Amino acid sequence: MFEKKLKDLIQGTKIPDNMLERGQIVLEKWLKPIRNLLEQKKVPEEPWEDEQINFLLRLLSQMDTDKDSDAARVGEREARISTPLLNLYSAGFCHGIGRSGEIKAPQPKAPGGSLMYDLANNLARYSIRKFGLPNVKQALVVPMATGMSLSLCLAGLRPDWKGGNDQKRVVVVPRLDHTSIIKGIEFMGAIPKVIEGDIIGDAVRIPIENISEKIDSDCFAILSFTSFFPPREADDIKEIAKLAQENDLVHIVINAYGVQSEEWMKLIRSGIDAGRVDAVVQSTDKNFLTPVGGSIICSPNEDVMENVSKAYAGRANASPIFQFLVSILSMGTNGYRNLIVKQKENKKYLESELKKVADNIGERLLDVFNPVAAALTLNSLKGKNITRLGGDLYNLRVTGPRVFDPNFKTYGMCNDDYPHAYIVMNSAIGATKKDINLSIERFQKAYDQFLKS
Repeated sequence: MFEKKLKDLIQGTKIPDNMLERGQIVLEKWLKPIRNLLEQKKVPEEPWEDEQINFLLRLLSQMDTDKDSDAARVGEREARISTPLLNLYSAGFCHGIGRSGEIKAPQPKAPGGSLMYDLANNLARYSIRKFGLPNVKQALVVPMATGMSLSLCLAGLRPDWKGGNDQKRVVVVPRLDHTSIIKGIEFMGAIPKVIEGDIIGDAVRIPIENISEKIDSDCFAILSFTSFFPPREADDIKEIAKLAQENDLVHIVINAYGVQSEEWMKLIRSGIDAGRVDAVVQSTDKNFLTPVGGSIICSPNEDVMENVSKAYAGRANASPIFQFLVSILSMGTNGYRNLIVKQKENKKYLESELKKVADNIGERLLDVFNPVAAALTLNSLKGKNITRLGGDLYNLRVTGPRVFDPNFKTYGMCNDDYPHAYIVMNSAIGATKKDINLSIERFQKAYDQFLKS
């Protein structure tokens, strides 16, 4: 299709050959990125035009059997839809992806959807390797957020509970106050064992000694974490990977929004090199600016990814898959790298602006290592004013800040004895200086009102 000369396709026209050849040059230039993608399965350096992305999706989705007007469809699942609007919103991938026994298995009724999924997985692998984990060998884009993706990993990597290992149901969890993690473990029938951390300076850390002493014969897996909000710092993934290898434990890294950070990705890379890391889970929306609903699971072990793929029950929704594909093609590696550079600049800017506020109101920034978020103490506020602050900021149209008061609620601080009230703001990928300026301006407004009340 790409090599066929335009003038050979349009025989008998009165348009001169030189004009057709000139048009062929323009067309081939426009189609070249699509041809390169299908041949190389690599993320392009430069962003694609929306029309090119739409053409690719339309081309692939037209290969699925529901687009065959002469087909006799007598199955119970034939991608029948009630309105063309659904075809538009699904990009034409109404058959979804996968088969009942394996999510990445080709679907006979969806050759185009299967090719689209293969492309997405290859581009996910390429992206993860390009932006920090060159030691990853395979990746899967799955239509689930982080917590359910953790469940899928555990389901694919757990011991055979019906074959005499029923007691090995415990997953070791360095304390991280996020309900989706515990729910994700319990969802597939495992038991979380939460390891408490220590307050070291302003930071909350889980020392490797605290983890090691809690491992016993009932444990089959251990988690570690990169991205979270202060005062919790990232885990010592290298040492946890060594511990997992020594104790024959499945090790899953939750890297929720860590792809955007060179520092967090370096922690995972060192863990893979030094010990055992079975799988790494990261969100597509937090890292690749897609709608909520997808994750990328990757691994340095191809057999692990086979087991995870086979643990998925039934076919899967294609929407989070093609959404990732659209997003990464719309950015290209250069566009994504620029976003990472901007994120680092915005983090420095956020800290500098919060430092000005802190000096002005007699507070300080928490000294916690975090490449994305910063936290400001609120020790001068008393009583209900602290917890009211979050609601007032929401009413002032500031979304995303987290306000914590240890006298009211410690969940979220990752330690029940944390001594400071504080507010967290972040400068995650995609945020702008305008977001930061407005947030800090409205924080100052709400804070001043509290002091007057």
